[in-house]
Amino acid sequence: MIITESDHSCGYDYTVDSTGPALRRGKGEPVSLRQFEYALAVAEEGSVTAAAERLHVAQPSMSQQIRGLERELGVALFARTASGLVPTAAGRAFLREAEIAVAAARRARATARAGADELVGELVVAAQMGFGTRQLPGALGALRRRYPRVEVTVFEEPSAAELDRLCRRGMLDLSLMAKCERSPANAHRLGDEEFVVVLGAGHPQLAADRVELRALAGQPWVRFDRDSALDRVLLTALRDDDPPTAARVSQTATAVRWAADGLGVALVPASAVPHGYERLTRPLAPAVAQPVIAVVRPHAGPAETALLDLLRQETWYEAGPVSLVS
Repeated sequence: MIITESDHSCGYDYTVDSTGPALRRGKGEPVSLRQFEYALAVAEEGSVTAAAERLHVAQPSMSQQIRGLERELGVALFARTASGLVPTAAGRAFLREAEIAVAAARRARATARAGADELVGELVVAAQMGFGTRQLPGALGALRRRYPRVEVTVFEEPSAAELDRLCRRGMLDLSLMAKCERSPANAHRLGDEEFVVVLGAGHPQLAADRVELRALAGQPWVRFDRDSALDRVLLTALRDDDPPTAARVSQTATAVRWAADGLGVALVPASAVPHGYERLTRPLAPAVAQPVIAVVRPHAGPAETALLDLLRQETWYEAGPVSLVS
């Protein structure tokens, strides 16, 4: 995980004023962190009015702050369209840096306010491929009991491209992901995730305790996006670059439901199977498992460190003589 900094390609550099990190251009007044937050809210909501309501700010005040921000930067950050306000090219470039600065400021505030038994702030977690579906709630519950004022945001099953974007923007504090050849050197192994096949009701292989993949030869699969690590697990397990495909999805829960409805067979992490569908799943023979790692941002604070320790205390599948995908 890398926390990126501005490359100063637009001639900006970070300074600090009484309201936190700021941006200067030339000899003008500093741009405040509050204005960063306002601009990000407008970009997300597509409207100054909606952004003001979300942040509980008077709409005229927010409009004035956005106009002052554009005047100071010397560029228009937003353009008005039929569907609302959208960022301009210059606005998108600015907002990328503003997002990083706001995230960094939140972490700085949390660190500064941390006492012996108190921590305030936001923890951002990503869970790739449905990993940690069973373990994460327990760990987060224990974390909340320890730090009741820490808020947690979880990105569920981001694509590889989205996960990379979040990492490069420095948005993530901790990620649960599959171990691979490019795993960071500071990755922490938590255990293994066993995979199961999801079969439609009445499928003959439901009579078996474990299913051999060769018994599913020729059957259509509910597969995942082509850039998904889950699809690579399937291809590796089948040793087939082009198995019959009934449909492609991006969420494990969708794959389970569609396979249960008989559209095709799905291969998913066991912990990602929604409650009520377990009776339609079977482990494989030989078993297929995937090592799971946690990656924590550099210079991790007490909340990230505590969450990592709590995840280690959760029960993870430990692979024996199985087919490991790494």
